[in-house]
Amino acid sequence: MGRVNRFPAVAVLPQGLEEAGCDELRSLGAHNVEARRRAAIFQADMACFYRLHLQSRLPFRLLREMARFPCQGRDDLYDGIRHALDWERWLHPSMTFRVDVTGIAPGLNHSHFTALQVKNALIDEQRDLWGQRSSIDLSEPDLSLHLHLSHGQAVLSLDGSQGSLHRRGYRAAMGTAPLKENLAAGLIHLSGWNGQQPLVDPCCGSGILLIEAAFGALQQPPGLGRHFTLEGWADFHPELWQQEIDRAQQRRRRNRTLPPILGFEQDPSIANQARDNVSAAGLDAIISIINGSFGEQHLPDGPGVLVCNPPYGQRLGNEDELNRLYSDLGEFVRKEASGWQLWLLSGNPKLTGALRLKASRRIPVSNGGIDCRWLHYAIR
Repeated sequence: MGRVNRFPAVAVLPQGLEEAGCDELRSLGAHNVEARRRAAIFQADMACFYRLHLQSRLPFRLLREMARFPCQGRDDLYDGIRHALDWERWLHPSMTFRVDVTGIAPGLNHSHFTALQVKNALIDEQRDLWGQRSSIDLSEPDLSLHLHLSHGQAVLSLDGSQGSLHRRGYRAAMGTAPLKENLAAGLIHLSGWNGQQPLVDPCCGSGILLIEAAFGALQQPPGLGRHFTLEGWADFHPELWQQEIDRAQQRRRRNRTLPPILGFEQDPSIANQARDNVSAAGLDAIISIINGSFGEQHLPDGPGVLVCNPPYGQRLGNEDELNRLYSDLGEFVRKEASGWQLWLLSGNPKLTGALRLKASRRIPVSNGGIDCRWLHYAIR
């Protein structure tokens, strides 16, 4: 497809991974990519847009812009929505839909109220066309609409996925402080680990950092086998979609031999959760989860990379215990990991001080609304 078939689109990204997300979008064929806060804007043709749904690891959502119109209030929004698309083609009453809203305009300051105005406009349009209306489905809609209001304009987009793209489907078990899969993939990207050296998580929890690292090294496309709402769009191109599925499958490195990937977890029940996740991801032969304190373990022959998302101490009453954990981790690293790299996600600077290590890089990221730093330590 040529340049004339490109359209504007948005990737919604974890805060702190905007530039990494831009790199990924470019690597998969997106054009004119620009970072925004928690997002990236870009141009794509339909083949690229399909490819991004199947292969991208970092976005929460991918939005295809369909219409843009001036909006200074409720009347503008109502008229603009009714004329934004050929709704006779895009939203038959037999289909369900949902509406998500970001931004504000005069008289449209609350997302739920604005979404209701969009729904009213669509339902009135349907009743004029058919005398019937669609139902709303917030969990599995046939058509997922996204409206953004800003600077006197409304942008109506279609969300191509059914639910957030960070949900890969392998995660049956959730730890006490779950790290989202796309954030984990982004942190591994920032660490520079590429499958050439051993990878160890000394506090692995449910194993998500290790699973996403292995998937990246094996080039396992996260969207394969998943259903997307874009498959029900009026202009869906089945042959092109199948071409991109075939392309994604061809990228998989099924026979690649990876160095040791290990996770240590002291809590037996959480270690079992990690094993369940690893198994569900089809990585039993790649990742080993060892139940026991990291202080009792030995690292593979290095050099290698340590990645870690230890507790931040968000709850009261466990500060002394966590200080000991970080102090012990620092001692373990100094003793066992000479020549290794340590990357640690910190949501509490006081605790990371107990490591008694000096960070060489501090990358700001947000984990579930917590202001964190992805810290890099070169262990000597």
